[in-house]
Amino acid sequence: MSAAPRGAEGGDPEARAREVCLRLLAASPRTRAQLADALRRKDVPAEVADRVLARFTDVGLIDDEAFARAWVQSRHSGRGLAKRALAAELRRRGVADDTVNEAVETLDPAREEETARALVVRRLPATRGADPAKRMRRLVGMLARKGYPPGLAYRVVKEALADEGADLEAVPDTVPDD
Repeated sequence: MSAAPRGAEGGDPEARAREVCLRLLAASPRTRAQLADALRRKDVPAEVADRVLARFTDVGLIDDEAFARAWVQSRHSGRGLAKRALAAELRRRGVADDTVNEAVETLDPAREEETARALVVRRLPATRGADPAKRMRRLVGMLARKGYPPGLAYRVVKEALADEGADLEAVPDTVPDD
């Protein structure tokens, strides 16, 4: 005699939805949209999913605003991502635009510039031996992939190269058009 599998179709859909959400939330924080997608994939009826998600939101188990604020601080500190990249990641996770905007605005511009400088300083030694223009492209490109604005990236890299004593004659004085 075999036991019915967890979340079997014959079970209570609301209990199954709660189980799915709790299991996912125990692993890591999730947005409401991520949980809704998971419930949809598990064939939980939409009205049941909405009810469970609303209850989880009411009791504070789902909080997209807190998720977004924590995400911004964590990913900026850990990966050095700038506002633009952080906003894109949050939108991919289904966070509402107003919540995304509020969360990325908590990131201080001075801290963002400081992080960009630290990233450049860390990568600078790996570019030694290349001509200054090539170093400039590589370092500005690295910052661009992390979401830093072109003007800030160019300025930070140019200052780092100048501090190092690199010959900047071959480096253009302006940022190329995007």
